This record gives sequence, C-alpha cells and structure tokens, in this order.
Amino acid sequence: MKKRILIVEDDADISMIEEAYLSMAGYETVVRRDARTIEQDVAGGRFDLLLLDLMLPGRNGYEALKAVRDKTGIPMILVTARTESTDKILGFNVGADDYIAKPFDPAVLVARVNAAIRQYERLSSGNEEKSHILKVADLTIDPAGWKVWKGEKELHFPTKEFELLRFLASNPNIVFSKEQLYEKIWGVDYMSDSATIMVHVNRIREKIEDDARNPKIIETVRGAGYRLNVRKDGSGTKSG
Repeated sequence: MKKRILIVEDDADISMIEEAYLSMAGYETVVRRDARTIEQDVAGGRFDLLLLDLMLPGRNGYEALKAVRDKTGIPMILVTARTESTDKILGFNVGADDYIAKPFDPAVLVARVNAAIRQYERLSSGNEEKSHILKVADLTIDPAGWKVWKGEKELHFPTKEFELLRFLASNPNIVFSKEQLYEKIWGVDYMSDSATIMVHVNRIREKIEDDARNPKIIETVRGAGYRLNVRKDGSGTKSG
C-alpha cells in the first residue's frame, strides 16, 4: 500500500512540484490550500507524513502544527521561505520534525521525506533492538511502546524528540557531535543547521531535567556535542 502524504500549501506551482516528485517516488498525495481541516485530515491515521507550508492564509503553519502535534506522531516537515533561525526555532518548538527552505531542490525534498518516514517506521516498529526498557536517573523509557515516564508522570514527545532521547539513552556517556546526531536521527546528511539539534535537545531537557537551565542528564560538551550522563554508582541506564 502506498504511503500517503498530506501537502498543505497555498502556492499552486509549488504544490504541483511537490505532488509530481513525491508521486514519482511512489507516494500518494492529497493537497490542501489552507489548514482549516487539518485536525480532521490527520485524525485516524489517514496520512503517513505532513508537509506543511508556514505562511498560509487564515491559519499559519505554526498554529496548524501546534493544533495537531499531540494528536498524531507522524513526521511533520515545514516547507517555507522563512529561513531565519528564530523561525526555525519556533517551528521546532511547536513540534516540527524537519525544516526545508524554499526554494528547494525537489530531489532533496523527496530524500528528506523518505528519511522521515523511514525513521518513523523504525521507531514505531517495536523491533527487538528497541524492545528493552531503559532507565536513566528517574526516567523510564519504553522504546517499543513509545512512552517515557519521569517518576510516575508520563511525558509526551514528538517523533524526533523521542528518537533523540532514545538514541542518547541507548548510548550513555558517549559524546555525539551535532553532525552525528543529525545523521542518526534524521537519516540524511547534516545540513549545517545547528538550530535543529539545539532546539530538540532543549525541548527534551525542559521535560526530563529537574532544572533545564542546569541540566544533569543531557550535558553540553563545549565544542564537541552532547552526552547523556549515567553515574557510575549503578543508578544510570539499565535495560529491563
């Protein structure tokens, strides 16, 4: 069965390019010119990925993304001419998994869509590699169930945040550069966009750290990258 992609784009020329290249890549596409029906569109698992323009009439992409992020875990990619770091950070903060700047190379668009769907399927498959329960400090991570608890409280993560946390927890006390993390989690070559990793790490910290401004679990190693810390007294990462 073909994977289905919802394209929300008010520019007819751009949506035609997206449709054409994604169709050639084997996807089924549905196009909307605005985001008025986006909640109904993504409900019930009708689509495998959302490709969302940022500057839409009536309801912008930020508002639309925020409205549906907690309703589905499918990958959501922003496609927009707004490329300032603040725009990207805001997009990631409301739940975007990836960000593609206009004008774009259609082949790159297809590659990013392929990578996002492939990563989502890997995360959702519950394969044996991810079946072990991970424990880090007061966190419990169930990779197969896609669940995280801090103590008794369940936390909720968008796809890429969860995958990034799972990867770091599965590889404790190892420093990973931003380039390495981008390629591991997004599945494509690093695009020299440090904001992507930075924002996702900060979002994770806000949920798992006792004090996100003074993080103890995910540490920034200056000039090198990030490391998930596990104490040597046995209270760190464990598999269940």
